[in-house]
This record gives sequence, C-alpha cells and structure tokens, in this order.
Amino acid sequence: MDALERIAAALERLAPPLPAAADPLAHPAYVWRHGTLIAARAFAPLPLGRLQGMDAQRDALVANLARLAAGHAAQDALLWGARGTGKSALVKSAVAHVQAQGGGIALVEAVTDELASLPDLFAAIAPVPRAFAIFLDDLGFDAARDGRALRSLLEGGAEARPANARLIVTSNRRHLIPRDIAEQSSAINPRDSIDDNLALADRFGLSLGFHAIDQDTYVAIVQAYAAAHGLDFDPAEAINWATRRGSRSGRVAWQYFVELAGRHGLKL
Repeated sequence: MDALERIAAALERLAPPLPAAADPLAHPAYVWRHGTLIAARAFAPLPLGRLQGMDAQRDALVANLARLAAGHAAQDALLWGARGTGKSALVKSAVAHVQAQGGGIALVEAVTDELASLPDLFAAIAPVPRAFAIFLDDLGFDAARDGRALRSLLEGGAEARPANARLIVTSNRRHLIPRDIAEQSSAINPRDSIDDNLALADRFGLSLGFHAIDQDTYVAIVQAYAAAHGLDFDPAEAINWATRRGSRSGRVAWQYFVELAGRHGLKL
C-alpha cells in the first residue's frame, strides 16, 4: 500500500489538479481550460489609443461589446485578415475599455481545440448576471465538416450560446475554411460545396477585416509605443527593422519597440 501511495503522490506532482473554478463575477478575464473557468493572470491589455490604423474596426467592436455589456442585442464577431495586424490585441483592449466605462462584461479565452466543451461553458455562465465575450483566437479549419460544431453553437443548434455570451473569433482566413478549388470541382454540385464552406463565416453578424498596413501607419504604431514610454526613435531604423523581416505589421512594430526599450534599460 505504501508503494501505491508513493506512486499516486508522484503522479499528482507530475500532473497537479486544476485550480478550483473561479468566481464568474470576480475577475475581468478568464481562461476556459479542461472544462474549468480559471481567472486569467495579469490581464493588462494595451489602451485602445495605442492601437493605430484600425479606427473603424475599433469603433465597431467596442460598440458591439458595449451593447452586450448593457444586455442589449449584440452580434457574434469575426475579425479576419493579415497576420500581426492587431486582431487579438484589439479584442482584449476593447473588452478592457468597455469594463473601464462601467460595462459588466468579462473576457473568456477558450483554446480552439476545446470547442466540444463550449456547451459546458455556456451552461456555467448562462445564469450569471454578467456579459461574456468568448474569445477564440487564431481559429481555422481544414475542411467544412470540421467547423460544423461551431456553426451549431453560433445558431441553429440545440445548445446555442446564451443571451449573455457572444463569440469573438480571430482568424487569418476570411471564411475560416480554405476554399479548395479541386474539392469544389469534384463535388456533384459545386455550388453546394462553396455554400458549405462560406456558411460558417456567414454566422457572424459582425465581420471586420484587417489588412496589411502601409509604412506611415507602421511608423505611427512605433511612435505611439515610444511616446507612451518617453523614448525617441529613428524612423529610418524602424523601417529597416521591418524591411529585414519582410513585413510591416503591428506585431513587427512591437518587436522593434521591445528592442528599443531593451537598449534603454526599460522593463515592459
């Protein structure tokens, strides 16, 4: 028996139990992990004003989340487009902005390989007197059939999301599913194949596109970061940084600023 107890203790140390479910009214952000709502550590998104080149997308998402927080009709939202353009940052910043304005809303980030457990999340938060933005980051499917569970959760399923929750999804793909021309041409009815692929994206009432930024916007993003920390920078060097990486994006601007801050001995 002693040997079995030692083995059990060793296994617990290797795979410690998940923390107890967090109070759904107590925290600004959560992570849905292995069927448990866990408080997010150090939820500190960038201020909305720090996000450059996305004014229209920002205003639309904030207005939608504010309606959700107020208990009014709101849309599920899809943020799609080029990588590194600030989609995920905007989701977090928009939720934090609505919270700062007094809105009763929380962010819940769910990993994309746990879609099957979302009905359990919906059941847990449905009776809570608070709104929830369910955040699915960098979502994409390889075939239309893989997205059908999500389609049912958005609408039309027996366990669709409750009135106090909306899905906020980011993806590099506009339609979440690649449009395979070969698959379409081999279908008995090509139109049916195309419609099946587009049906998932059509479930989102709010669709916001993000596109590659130009050089001026890239420099403006770096400028916003630098000004917030009282640093000067050389625009030519910032542009050269992006050129060497073959991309201009908000992510690359942040990476350059991290380099700049490190040179000045700043801790971010």
